[in-house]
Amino acid sequence: MISTAIRVARVGSAAELAAAALMMLGFPALMLAALVPSVYAFAAAAAVTYLADHYLHRKGSYLVNRLSKVRAGLSIRFLIRQLLLILLLARMSFADNLIYYGAIACFIAFYGLQAPHGALVTLIRNRRRMPVATRNVDLKSRIRIPDAPPRFLLDRSAEKMLHLDLAAVVGILVAAAMKWSVPGFIGIGVTLFLGCLYVGALVPYIRGSKIPPNAEQVLAAVDDWLREYGPETVLYFSGSKDSAYQVNMWLETMEQLDSKPLVILRERVILANLAPTTAPVICVPGGVHLMNMELSTVRVALYAANVGKNIHMLRVPTMKHVFIGHGDSDKLASVNPFSKVYDEVWTAGRAGRDRYAIADVGVRDDDIVEVGRPQLAPIRTRQSAPDGPAADGRCPTVLYAPTWEGWDGNPGNTSLVLAGENIVKKLITADPPVRVLYKPHPFTGTVSKEAGAAHRRITALVEKAAAERAADPRFAPDAAALQQARSDLARIEARLAELSGTAGDRGDEAEATRDGVVDLGRHEEVARLRGEWNDAYWRSFGAAEHRVISGAEPRLYDCFNVCDAMVSDISSVVSDFIASGKPYAVTDSAELGVEEFKRQNTAVRAAVILSNSAAELGELLSAVRNPAADALAEDRKELKEYLLGPDEPSSIEQFNAAVADLALKAHSRNLGQESRSAGGAPGADELSDQLSPAQPVPATGEPDGTKQH
Repeated sequence: MISTAIRVARVGSAAELAAAALMMLGFPALMLAALVPSVYAFAAAAAVTYLADHYLHRKGSYLVNRLSKVRAGLSIRFLIRQLLLILLLARMSFADNLIYYGAIACFIAFYGLQAPHGALVTLIRNRRRMPVATRNVDLKSRIRIPDAPPRFLLDRSAEKMLHLDLAAVVGILVAAAMKWSVPGFIGIGVTLFLGCLYVGALVPYIRGSKIPPNAEQVLAAVDDWLREYGPETVLYFSGSKDSAYQVNMWLETMEQLDSKPLVILRERVILANLAPTTAPVICVPGGVHLMNMELSTVRVALYAANVGKNIHMLRVPTMKHVFIGHGDSDKLASVNPFSKVYDEVWTAGRAGRDRYAIADVGVRDDDIVEVGRPQLAPIRTRQSAPDGPAADGRCPTVLYAPTWEGWDGNPGNTSLVLAGENIVKKLITADPPVRVLYKPHPFTGTVSKEAGAAHRRITALVEKAAAERAADPRFAPDAAALQQARSDLARIEARLAELSGTAGDRGDEAEATRDGVVDLGRHEEVARLRGEWNDAYWRSFGAAEHRVISGAEPRLYDCFNVCDAMVSDISSVVSDFIASGKPYAVTDSAELGVEEFKRQNTAVRAAVILSNSAAELGELLSAVRNPAADALAEDRKELKEYLLGPDEPSSIEQFNAAVADLALKAHSRNLGQESRSAGGAPGADELSDQLSPAQPVPATGEPDGTKQH
C-alpha cells in the first residue's frame, strides 16, 4: 500500500510521503488550533509544517513542485500560516493590542520585501547566464568574468527569504503565550532586519565590476578564440537531459582525432551532464548565435542524433555533414529517412550499409562509409568462464540489459513487459547457479506504465534473490577481501570527489565558463581512478551476488567485461556486445518466429533466440558453462566482422581516415566555389595541384603538415 501511495504521490521514498502527509495535515491543524484557540497546538502544527516543507524542498520533491500548479505554492503556504497566526491573535482577544497591529504591519512589510528580493535574484541570474557557455575554451584572457555571488544568496533563495518570517512567528507566539508584547516586537524586528539585510546583500551584484560582460562581448570573445584555435572537426549534438549519453560516448573519439576537435551543444542541460573531456566544448542555446559563429575553418561536422536543431548547422555549405549516430542496430531508427540530408552516413561495418540498401530510404550506397566503432575498444574479448560455484562463491555471470519501450508501443521493442520476469526467474533459479546483473535502459518506463511496472517487479525479484543468496553459505565471500575492496572504494570515491568538486564548488554558468579549462594532470588522474573504482566496485560485493545496476556507473561496457553472457533486445547494445565474442541471447517479444526474426534482424543471427517464456535459456547457459559445446562461436566471429568491421586497421584509424578524406572533399568544394566566385573554374590539373598530398588542407594543421595540440 505504501509503495502504491509513493507512486501515486510521485515522491521518492516513504520519508517523503510521510513529510508530504504531515504538511498537508498540518494546515488544517493550524486552522483548528487558531479557532480553539491554543497557542501550544498552533506552535506544534506550525513546527510540523515548517519542517515538512523544508524537508520536501531539500529533497526536490515532485509533489512540492506540483502544488504551485494548484495555487498552493510556497509563498501561498507561508501566507496562509501567517494569516492563521493573525486569526489566533484575534481569537485570543489581542485585536486591541499593539502586537496584533504590529503582526499585520510586519507581514505586509515582509511581503513588500519579496518583490525587490525576487527581482534582484532574477536579474542576477539572467545577467550571469551566458549566451554561450564553454568548457576547455580560454576566455579568461579575453573578457573579464567576475566571481558569482556566494552560493547561499541564490541557492533556493525564495525558500530562504520566506523562512525569515520564523523569527516573527516565534516571537508573536511567545508574546501570545506570555501576554507580553515585547517578545513579539523583538521577533518582528529580527524578521524585517534580516529581510532588508538579504535584499541589501544582493544589490552589489547588479552594478559595477560585479556585472558579467554582455552577450555581444561574450560572443566576440568566443569568435576570437575560434579564429585562433581553428577547429576542423565538429561533433554537434542536441537533445534532452536523458540523452546526454549519446554525445558522451563520442567524447573519447573526439579527443583522439588527428584534426582539431570541437564539441557544439545546444542545450545547457546537456552541458551540465557532459562527461569530463579534454576536447573544447561550446554550448550555444540560441540558433541565431550559432548561425553567426565563426566556424569557417570547420571542414567536417559529425551528428550523433537526428533532431530538428541540426538544421542550424546543416545549412552551412562549407563543411561536410556526417551522421554517425549513437549506436548501430537493426531498429528502424538506424535507417531513418532523415539521414539522406547528410553528405555521408558512417556505419560500423558492412551490415549498416546493407541495412540502408534494404530499407531504400534514399541514402545512396556511395554516401555510406564503414568506420568501425571506436567506442568499443574498452570491451574485452571472451575469457574462459567458471563452471559452477567455486570455493570463493564465483559462478558465471549473465547480464540482462533490456532496451526501453520506445515511442510507438511496438511489443517487439523491449522484452521487459512480456518476457522480462520469465528471463530473470529462470536465471536466478538456474542449476548450476549463475549470477544475474540487471541493467535497464535509462529511458525505461518514460512512455509505458507497463514497462515501468515490469521494471519494478524485476528489480524486486533480483533484490530478493540477492538477499537469499547472501544467506547461502555456498556463496559466502571472503569477508576480509570484501572489507578491503569497500575501503578502497571509499578512498577512491573520496579522491574523485576532491578532484571533481561538488556542485557547490563549480559556481554558476559564468564561473564554469571562465574556469572550465581542463587540468590535464587532474583529468588523467581522474581517468586512472575511474579504472581503479571500477575494479574496486566489482570486488566490493560477492562474486555470486545478484545486482541491479541502474546508475551511470558502472558503465554498460564495464558490465560487458565482467559478464560471461548477455540477454537483451534488438538495440545497439547487442551489436556492441558482439565485440566481446561472448554468447548472447535476444528475445523475440513480437513472436515473429526464429527464422523471420533472424531474417529481419542481422545482429541476432549468432544469438540464442528466446520466446517470451524464455524456455530456450538453457542453450545459452550451456554455452557459458562449457565453451567447447558453444555451437554459435564461429557464427559470432563472422557476424562481428560483418557488423563492426575488421579488427585491423583499428576503428580509430578508420575513423580518422574517413575524417581526413571528407575534409579533402570539403576543401575541394570550397576551392571550386572560390574560383567560380572569382570568375572562373579551376582546371583538373590546377585543382589536383591545390589538393596535392604534399600540401595539407589548410584547416587540418600547421603549414608544414604537423598537428597542433
